[in-house]
Amino acid sequence: MSLLTHARRAPGRAAVIAADRGEVIDVGRLNADSMRLARVLRHSLGEGARVALLMENENAVFVAAWACRRAALRFVPVNWHLSRDEAAYILTNSDAAALIVSPGLRDLALDLAGALTDLKVLLSSGAPFGPFGSLDDVIAAEAMKPFGIETEGNFMFYSSGTTGRPKGILRPLSGDPFNTLLRIEHMLAGLFAFDERSIFYSPAPLYHAAPLGWSMGAQALGGTAVVPARFDAEATLAHIERYRVTHAQFVPTHFVRMLQLPPETRARYDVSSLTMVVHAAAPCPVDVKEQMFDWFGPIIHEYYGLSEGGGFTMVGPHEWLARKGTVGRSITGTIHVVDDNGDELPPGQVGHLMFESPERFDYHKEPARTADFFDARGWSRPGDMGWLDADGYLFLADRSSNMIISGGVNIYPQEAEAVLTLHPAIQDVAVIGVPDRDLGEAVKAVIHLKREFAPSDVLAADIVAYCRARLSTFKCPRSVDFTDDIPRLPTGKLLKRELRKRYWGDRRNQIVAPASADAVREGR
Repeated sequence: MSLLTHARRAPGRAAVIAADRGEVIDVGRLNADSMRLARVLRHSLGEGARVALLMENENAVFVAAWACRRAALRFVPVNWHLSRDEAAYILTNSDAAALIVSPGLRDLALDLAGALTDLKVLLSSGAPFGPFGSLDDVIAAEAMKPFGIETEGNFMFYSSGTTGRPKGILRPLSGDPFNTLLRIEHMLAGLFAFDERSIFYSPAPLYHAAPLGWSMGAQALGGTAVVPARFDAEATLAHIERYRVTHAQFVPTHFVRMLQLPPETRARYDVSSLTMVVHAAAPCPVDVKEQMFDWFGPIIHEYYGLSEGGGFTMVGPHEWLARKGTVGRSITGTIHVVDDNGDELPPGQVGHLMFESPERFDYHKEPARTADFFDARGWSRPGDMGWLDADGYLFLADRSSNMIISGGVNIYPQEAEAVLTLHPAIQDVAVIGVPDRDLGEAVKAVIHLKREFAPSDVLAADIVAYCRARLSTFKCPRSVDFTDDIPRLPTGKLLKRELRKRYWGDRRNQIVAPASADAVREGR
């Protein structure tokens, strides 16, 4: 039972609401428009073809995504904050055959269309421009009937991994008839109590896995997705009150921004309709979460997982309050904590995390990296480190990679380091995440200057501007420190753990580790 069933039962129920404007697409129209668009796409594309979605948070995202899903196509959400070259890489690597865009991204869309000549379908959710036709016009011109036998398509998200090079997460098409619930939708119903009464609010960009997957999941289960154009702390509270939101998903940065509102502003809005708030994607300081409990009540749930599906834990409010800092227990398979040799470690000792029975996938065109993600037993290696308590609750300690999570966004410092290495004043550089109460972590460049240059605020600003001119802004440092000592091994390998200790000390995110974990306490 999915979109098609609910379109027959309650066609007038809102499927998606653009929170800022109040614009609604009901279930009947979402079903009809996605059916027509599926016909348009299948006129030109075969089963399993990739459709890139370069779209801002707007209702048309769901028309496009559901069209792909019912047409046995794979849809590839593209981060529209990327540079042209970065976005072009994803389209090229994914073998995208179609590109659907928002008119607000016109310049980037035109650059991509000019660079990629193999695209067979080019559509805009607004007025047509350049080679992009009007999505509304092609939908209106199609008959209201399926293109043929409708079978389920799927997401194809990109995860950058530890190398910083985006990797497509490719799963096989199930062959199931359209209207079959996906695994995530069974999870939303069973673990998070989504149903046809749910009003789900997600303020994060829809090119991320959870915001799009959970919003479509709410629709598949008969509920409504409420989506703002972007996050604003006070607007979020107003939207919760206006639309009587029952379920919401945030990252810790959203919590911080809402808590920073004046008390009188927070008190102005009624958030009593909320029955479940879920957060993930980044470390959440314990005191921030405690304040959210004081405000919203014991309705805050947390999960830890990957876009790849390489493991999933969950913790409810009362469990968390009894074990502050935990990300919960596994619901997808046994968690193993192992040492560098793969030997199992006892409770309380930090090691590499491995999950039994993970959801299988392939990194598109990356067989070696796919093989590295799974061991010979089929257990997944998500790349994180942590420890289990005696009851099987997981506490995260450190990433085995050097990933920075800033405001819920994964940032890979190698990309900025590669750019900054070429700056004429820089002798050596390391990019790390440093404590930031608002973002969790903020990107910092630690710079060793060439002998003829002297540290200054002007030079620091120039270094940041140099990076931003060549790379997406969110990947670039927000601050610069100068040093005469960037720790490296004789082989040249950066000792980032030692460098991070200068900023983190022996703790991170206020999680208290067992004594046996102290040696790696600078982790998450």
